[in-house]
Amino acid sequence: MTERPSCAFVAEQLVPPRPAPVRSTGIISLFQSRLLNSPTNILLTIISVLLLYYTLVPSIKFLLIDAVWQGESRTDCLAPGAGQVVGACWPFVQAKFAQFVYGFYPEPERWRVNLTFALGALLMLPLLIPRAPAKAANAAVFFIAFPVLAYFLLHGGGLRGFALSWSADALEALAGSFVGAGHKLGASASFAAPLGHAIAAFGSALTLAIAPLTWLRDQIQSSAYALWIDLAGTAAITSVLLFLLAGGFRNGWAALLRSVAVFAAIALVMLALRLDRGGLPVVDTRLWGGLLVTLVVSVTGIVASLPIGIALALGRRSAIPLIRIFSVAFIEFWRGVPLITVLFFATYMLPLFLPGNFTVDGLVRVLIGIALFAGAYNAEVIRGGLQAIPRGQVEAASALGLSYWKTNGLIVLPQALRHVIPGLVNSFIALFKDTSLVSIVALFDLLGQLRASLADPNWSTPTTLFTGFAFTGFIYFVFCFGMSRYSLSVEHRLNAHRRH
Repeated sequence: MTERPSCAFVAEQLVPPRPAPVRSTGIISLFQSRLLNSPTNILLTIISVLLLYYTLVPSIKFLLIDAVWQGESRTDCLAPGAGQVVGACWPFVQAKFAQFVYGFYPEPERWRVNLTFALGALLMLPLLIPRAPAKAANAAVFFIAFPVLAYFLLHGGGLRGFALSWSADALEALAGSFVGAGHKLGASASFAAPLGHAIAAFGSALTLAIAPLTWLRDQIQSSAYALWIDLAGTAAITSVLLFLLAGGFRNGWAALLRSVAVFAAIALVMLALRLDRGGLPVVDTRLWGGLLVTLVVSVTGIVASLPIGIALALGRRSAIPLIRIFSVAFIEFWRGVPLITVLFFATYMLPLFLPGNFTVDGLVRVLIGIALFAGAYNAEVIRGGLQAIPRGQVEAASALGLSYWKTNGLIVLPQALRHVIPGLVNSFIALFKDTSLVSIVALFDLLGQLRASLADPNWSTPTTLFTGFAFTGFIYFVFCFGMSRYSLSVEHRLNAHRRH
């Protein structure tokens, strides 16, 4: 066999060098690689620069360069002569700043608003810090104790009773409602007459059952120290029940001490606010306004709508048909009507359906309507997170013997809420901005106070309107942007296991 000759190739010339890699660091390289790397990007960059030039530059000139910073009346914000350009009239904001924050809240009592803002910020700050200690106790104080304290600080007034008296009054009113409704149905000649008699009989039985409690209430109210006796009785009954439920003499001492400490703190607050002697002067909610109303409505709506949304989302996925149908009907009804309709109904129509002389404050009616409206939207957001959880996790929890509530509270909801953080925060931001709609039902929020202040002829200038809206827009932007950035940090922290 003959061997084939081997072919060898020997390069006689060097391969030409490759071009140097494009520099990817520095401002110039950033512009080249991101903004000027193709004809389309070059065109878009030019258009964007022109848009920024024709929007940002006039805005900066109006708000800062040509603005008037000092003055005492409208004459300081008018052009001194022909050809003169005057920008934003910031003395108008300085003169109306207290009205933007407090509305028509009495000036000698505005320290109560400042104290409420300060307490809310101090209690919220540890909740926003990831590694802050005692988060459970702090959350309980912020979501349970602080709203009650804020009510007595902002509204004023005192207490005439405590839990024992309140329970007796509520049960007595409930029994009276059953008796009254039963008599009305029983007096009719229709097929509902037997049902009316049964309802009236149930109301009468309930009245007899609560007779000892109503007698105790009457005895307490006849004393000169009715409030303190009621508080002591409530504290004693609650502490004993918690002591027994926590294990009695073996394990119940910690629960007993916590209960005593809570009621001692309540007693100190009552002494500080003089709730047993009429409390602070009453400030009607019709005098509230400005940023105060905006924060009260938005914070209450956000805090109250989240548990409502969770309950409705779980109810819509419930296996019980009655609960599922009710949840679906509730969600679709509140999502099918605009918020303006809800506010009008809560303000002007709801009092027509309340029994007897029972009245609800106008601001409270608005808060209830907004909480239910926002809760329906949050329910759909949370339901999307619930559907993202694999069914196998629920089956595994059932195999381990966990109950329905433990399965949802410990396994399903923590993961579902983590998935829907962007959607929930988006709903919260929309709710914060929608608080401006309360001005149509005679509640002057931040924008409502701005419109009221623009009617002052002492500050009637061509630039006052734009200055006021720029100021309020900046306030809305600060709150909304803060919520957005904090939600991004929370999402980044909770989804750390997904980062690569």
